[in-house]
Amino acid sequence: MGLKLITALAGGVGAARFLEGLIRVVEDEKISVIVNTGDDIELYGLHISPDIDIVIYTLAGIVDEEKGWGIKGDTFHCLEALKRYGYDKWFMLGDCDLATHIYRTSLLKKGMKLSEVIDKERIALGVKAKIIPMTDDKVGTIMITDKGDMHFQEYLVKRKAQDKILQVMFKGIEKARPAPRVINSIREARGIIVCPSNPIVSIGTILSVPEVRESLKETKAKIVGISPLIAGAPVKGPADKLMSSMAVEVSAYGVAKLYRDFLDVFIIDNLDVSLKEKIEALGIKVFVTDTIMRGLKEKMELAKVALNAIGV
Repeated sequence: MGLKLITALAGGVGAARFLEGLIRVVEDEKISVIVNTGDDIELYGLHISPDIDIVIYTLAGIVDEEKGWGIKGDTFHCLEALKRYGYDKWFMLGDCDLATHIYRTSLLKKGMKLSEVIDKERIALGVKAKIIPMTDDKVGTIMITDKGDMHFQEYLVKRKAQDKILQVMFKGIEKARPAPRVINSIREARGIIVCPSNPIVSIGTILSVPEVRESLKETKAKIVGISPLIAGAPVKGPADKLMSSMAVEVSAYGVAKLYRDFLDVFIIDNLDVSLKEKIEALGIKVFVTDTIMRGLKEKMELAKVALNAIGV
């Protein structure tokens, strides 16, 4: 297509599904994906990067699409064995999935940076798009709730997002530096796409890394965002609860307002057409289309709308 570069900001499942369509309408090698690592957690002595894994597994064509995470056809023999030793298996990790975490952890212990390890992982799995963690530094998304402080994964997976959120904290974010290629991928992009991911704990975490938001405001690239909310509800995940806890309007408008300082175009669902004028009053152009990614055809169509929005 003769493009310089398309850069995407991504969280987990929603972003991965969108990117699955994008790599079919743009050459993989022309895509760089900056992925949230605030959800990373250490379990069983292993470094787990949930959003990175979902994106890589999806683009590699091995993700378990029914679950939305993990590797299709995976078994859980190791986890069952760990249970006999008294481990609480609240975070499900399949046997093939564990191989990824063992590989990642062993390389990190040898002194490699997370971004270097992720690059090896995506190459090993045949993913041609560049996958870049937002930072090589340790950042943890901590939920301050009425039941105490807990890691985002514990809040979401173990406790099923049932606790009342008082505050969201990105532990270590102040000292974090953007991983190599993050800032250049933003500055040198032909266009930038903010994937339909949680605006608080996926995209919001990336934006909180020092220099990232400023680079988005300064880049010459056109920036398009895709609303993760349809008719005031997320397709998947607790975005509505998180936005509500932070006094952000739970709607496509609320998401647009969070991105208003750098966003040029916002894509919303047909069901939210009534919000078009309100969002455009923020100075953001609005495209209205079907944003529900039921299958590959819909994923590709949404990717085409996003590319059209940034002038490609």
